[in-house]
This record gives sequence, C-alpha cells and structure tokens, in this order.
Amino acid sequence: MTDLTAGLWELLLKGVWLTVQLTVFSALLGATVAFVVGVGRTHRLRFVRFLSGTYMEIFRGTSALVLMFWIFFVLPVAFGWQLVPMWAAVLALGLSYGAYGSEIVRGALAAVAPAQQEAGIALSFSPWQRLTKIVLPQAWPEMIPPANNLLIELLKGTALVSIMGVADITFGASLVRNATGQSAPVYTIILVMYFVLAFVLTRGMRVLERHAKAGIGQAPPEKSLGARRRASVPRQADASRDVPTAGGAS
Repeated sequence: MTDLTAGLWELLLKGVWLTVQLTVFSALLGATVAFVVGVGRTHRLRFVRFLSGTYMEIFRGTSALVLMFWIFFVLPVAFGWQLVPMWAAVLALGLSYGAYGSEIVRGALAAVAPAQQEAGIALSFSPWQRLTKIVLPQAWPEMIPPANNLLIELLKGTALVSIMGVADITFGASLVRNATGQSAPVYTIILVMYFVLAFVLTRGMRVLERHAKAGIGQAPPEKSLGARRRASVPRQADASRDVPTAGGAS
C-alpha cells in the first residue's frame, strides 16, 4: 500500500467521526424541531396548529438534498452570509427530519388516554403542567421505537453531504476508490461501517426505551415470554406435589 493510499484510508476513518458528528448535531436539531412542531400540532389554538402543520407539510415534502443546496447557495445571495458546508448540511437535515419526527411526537401525544388529561384538569393543573407531568411521561416511551427508525434513516441520509464535498464516510470512500481503482472492497467496507454505526444506535435506543418504560412501571422488554414460562415451571412443579393422587396418600 503506497503512502498516498494509506493517507486516503486514514481519511476514510476520519470520515466515520465526521459522520457521527453530522448525525448527532442533526439529531439534536431535529429532536428540538420535532418536539416543538409536534406539541404545536396538538395545541388548543387553531393558529398554532396551522403554523405547525404548514411547517410539517413544507419540510416533509421538500427534498433534503435540494434544501441543503438552497441553504448553501441561495441564502448567501438573499441575506449576505454563508454557512460552511457541514453546518448547512446539519441545518437541512435537522429541519427535514424534524418535520418527520413531529408526526411521531403528535401521534404519541394523541395516544394518551383523554381521561389522563381530564384528571389533570380536575387537579387544577395548567396546560403546561398537564403536558410535562401527565402526558409526556406516558407518551415518551411510545416515541422511542419510531424515533429509532428515523435516527437510522438520518444516519444514512448524511451520505448526501458528500455531494457538497464534506469529507464523510461516502466522500472518503470515493477518494479511496479513485486512488485504488477497487470498487467492491471499498464500498463493502463502508457498508459494514454504516451497519456498525446503525447497530450501535439501535442498541442505545433500546436501552433508552427500557429505562423509559421502567420509569412508568411497564415490564422491561427483554424479559420474554419464554423466560416467564421457564420461571413458572418450578412453581407448577411445586404445586403438583401438593395435589393428592387418585389412590390417596401412601
């Protein structure tokens, strides 16, 4: 392996770290947008619901790649300032995936039983207190599984930034392929890299889901039905020894 090729492989490894940064920053922005817009879509004021719904429809129906180009190339012309490519990508991905996430938040909030809201009203809770003390603690665990899927989609969506010259995994892989002329091993390696990153994210979200459900008294998901059955076998065996046989006790 030549020095040039070794340097390109090092660039590919650095691209992993940049992809992680893109995913984290975009996810933080997207989660903030999703929460604000999702809560806004359940607001009692029609004007707030209209604004939230308009945002969701616009950004959900807009290509993240086109939005990325618009932020990077059009904003400088309109406002006279320009973001670096990485932050333009973070802004575009966060706004786009936040619109998708707002539907997750809205659906989870709407799934909470109306009687819970009525109980908060009976206790003279304000709307904010009902949201934070009653609705969100019950809706939060229901948001995590679909949010996990959206987070994986966001991770894979970061590959779009390579078109703008941001040195993520995909951009590094293109440089390595052009230098070595080997397509199969290079793209196989980045497939594995994306899979490993997605697997780590999934495991982390499952731990978060387990703790969230434990916080509201739900059984941990890892205790499967088979485990419960195995745990009940000794109790059943002990009970069977207490039952007298047909011939009576010996």
